Amino acid sequence: MKWSKVSLVLILAATIACISLRLPQLKQRPMHGDEAVHAFKFGELLEEGFYRYDPNEYHGPTLNYLTLIPARLSGAQKLTDISETTLRIVPVFFGVVLVLLLLLVADGLGRGSAVFAAILTAVSPAMVFYSRYYIQEMLLVCFTFGVIACGYRYTQKKNTKWALLTGMFLALMHATKETCIIAFGSMLLALLLMRLMRSRQNGFVLNTKAVKPSHLVAGLVAAAVVSSLFYSSFLSNPGGVSDSLRTYTTYFNRAGQNQLHIHPWYYYLKMLIYSRYGTGAIWSEAFIVLLAVVGFVVAIRGKGLAGVNFHLLRFIAFYTLVMTVAYSIIPYKTPWCLLGFLHGMILLAGVGAVALINLTPNIPARILIGLLLIVGGAHLAWQGYLGNYKYYADCRNPYVYAHPTTDVFAVTERVEELAKVHPDGHEMHIQFIFPGGDYWPFPWYLRSFGNVWLWSRIDERVMPAPVIIASPSVEPELLAFFDLPPPGKKNLYLPLFDVYMELRPQVELRGYVTKDLLDSYQQYQLRSEQSQMTGDK
Repeated sequence: MKWSKVSLVLILAATIACISLRLPQLKQRPMHGDEAVHAFKFGELLEEGFYRYDPNEYHGPTLNYLTLIPARLSGAQKLTDISETTLRIVPVFFGVVLVLLLLLVADGLGRGSAVFAAILTAVSPAMVFYSRYYIQEMLLVCFTFGVIACGYRYTQKKNTKWALLTGMFLALMHATKETCIIAFGSMLLALLLMRLMRSRQNGFVLNTKAVKPSHLVAGLVAAAVVSSLFYSSFLSNPGGVSDSLRTYTTYFNRAGQNQLHIHPWYYYLKMLIYSRYGTGAIWSEAFIVLLAVVGFVVAIRGKGLAGVNFHLLRFIAFYTLVMTVAYSIIPYKTPWCLLGFLHGMILLAGVGAVALINLTPNIPARILIGLLLIVGGAHLAWQGYLGNYKYYADCRNPYVYAHPTTDVFAVTERVEELAKVHPDGHEMHIQFIFPGGDYWPFPWYLRSFGNVWLWSRIDERVMPAPVIIASPSVEPELLAFFDLPPPGKKNLYLPLFDVYMELRPQVELRGYVTKDLLDSYQQYQLRSEQSQMTGDK
């Protein structure tokens, strides 16, 4: 492939911008409950050297195995050795790769379109936000684009290498998250819709139809081998392969029955086009959506751009449309799931941006369009900055979903301070009591403590711990719980916090500490203050 030096430089510049928005201060945002759960799942692999796929929870194994790379590079041997940066660098990496993969399709999208798509991928607020999230979504989007890019390269030059790479990316999709089947179905339907258009027989459709049997077999074998290796825990758990198919019963049931994440069909589109909560900032990626509509029209018409592969553009157009419709229809919705079709919109938006410039009749109008594109991109970048460095844990950010507040840092700090004066130190007993097991991400933040009890309800067979963090809903039971110790061993409990604390917005948490421990802590504080005053003198 012969690359235009200018387009190559601009895509690399977009890659630098991508890194600049994603990499700083990865520890700043509190760990989402899902992130913390995945971190503990990874901790089992790190410490025990073994991973077993669970068909009911946690999604596929790629996130866990790929996290071993930064963990080993940092010298980590156990969960307490790793940090949020170690974990979140994995989705950051694949968010960057997502930009670089545009180099594989630049001749099909058009050089200018690829450059615009690279810039929009780099600055999209949703793409930036979830590239810093330790969940599977960014990996899935990257692997999906890998399938499209390598599949396209195969159609241009039927080479075994591209067939193998396409199969490997298909396997990585399957080994990442169960929702890959939505992307698989969307790809197949996009190909069918292309055939219905009766495109010219020397294009993308014909080439796809004329895959060499040996290459098809090679790609399928590569897909089967890579997927099986991951799901079987690299042959140590053969049952994981069948579990990867059996899991869809669980997820089909969950998609229609879990009321906690049921949202209307327009949930994603509203989030992208316009969101504002209370007195917070206005959030909008309508710039991308509008350009994508233009790109979609250009792709279907097959006119308005020179030097592009309209068969590739139509495939992306149909794929994005089907993905958008599918995710809108499915009642179970979480905001990060929009990344799959948002990325398709970004590719089309790159096409739309170039088409608007090309179709503008005179130079002044083109300059105006160019300025509008610059302003629109800058606005997206500004939102990306705000969303990740100002509103990173603020419920007025539409991409902050069921997210812990920064109060979790205050709770963690207070428990750490109490451990300094407790005789057992980090072996001090701590009890979390939250109905439904809604105590995440605290197990992550208190992972250095050896005796953290996680309860959904009070266990009256166990004596109260010196530190208890609980939901207000269990407080009546706690009052009786405190009276359980036999006479002579009772200890008065006092509030651990003197201010209102939240686990998540409008989800209060309360803390309780024994009077003896609190007295010791207050004396420790007093000595520290006196020592500091003496040092200042």
